[in-house]
Amino acid sequence: MTNAEQNAVLVLIEVTPEGGVAKSTAGLLGAAAGIGTPVALVVTGPGAHEEAAQAAADLGAVKVLVSEAADVSSSLGVPVIDAVSAAIDATQPDAVLISHSVDGRDVAAAVAARRGLGLAVDAVGVSRDDEGVVAHHSVYGGAYNVDSAVTFGTLVATIRQGAVDARAEGKPVVIERLHVAPSGRRAARIDGFEPVKVASSRPELRGAAKVVSGGRGLGSKEQFVLVEQLADELGAAVGASRAAVDAGYVPHSHQVGQTGVAVAPQLYVALGISGAIQHRAGMQTAKTIVAVNKDPDAPIFEIADFGVVGDVFSVVPQLIESLQAQRN
Repeated sequence: MTNAEQNAVLVLIEVTPEGGVAKSTAGLLGAAAGIGTPVALVVTGPGAHEEAAQAAADLGAVKVLVSEAADVSSSLGVPVIDAVSAAIDATQPDAVLISHSVDGRDVAAAVAARRGLGLAVDAVGVSRDDEGVVAHHSVYGGAYNVDSAVTFGTLVATIRQGAVDARAEGKPVVIERLHVAPSGRRAARIDGFEPVKVASSRPELRGAAKVVSGGRGLGSKEQFVLVEQLADELGAAVGASRAAVDAGYVPHSHQVGQTGVAVAPQLYVALGISGAIQHRAGMQTAKTIVAVNKDPDAPIFEIADFGVVGDVFSVVPQLIESLQAQRN
């Protein structure tokens, strides 16, 4: 890359095994466009970048850097870390934005350590002031909003999936090959993998626009179906508190909270959830929170935008019936 974009913000695009881009891409490029010029980085196997590069441009990338590595699917992490490091040299960005996914957190930490850069994790937004880029965080279960910034160098930040509403305007696709010198660093080797196909018409929990979650108040695995019924009516993903997961109502993959999935949907419906601080840590940045609980002193009501004190087995069937009537 011969010249860096002015106020460049480098965005690492996560590429799916099928060659598409992860759902986090739109939010990352939207956040980047709000603070500078979005430059996307796509790391794929040889000849497999076209779909991801086009998608990145459609979502607002002014330029798409492409790094093709033969070992990207077999060498865990290192080829992507090498590519991000090379892209930093090429673009001299004000910030590097990466999804706060399992892979994204790994790459962000390694890049920051290798380059001696400041790292801001699990940001719910970014902005720019007179001194540079600022990352915004919701911490201690959403009890506090804090900002972080670096005093020198490029800020590396991971962005919570679903937290950024802003979207960038699509751009004509401009692809530039990025030369990456392999670092030769040791990496775990992937001998093979088999994607797990989940047959479900519901949205994936991470990054969903609507989430309906149930807690211990549902009483049993059989009665937890009420949560699923409301989720289906709303076109929402299904979540759960740790208490519901520990009780065996749903698998751990549905757990929302500090030790589960952090979500930031437009709508979060909490059914029979008391609202322990660990659960609130994973959902308090939702735009609208609706809670149904028979305990008027439940902590969930402290953060709810709308609350119903009542029995979920009485309130929710009425809500489902009302939604069905409106649809018909």
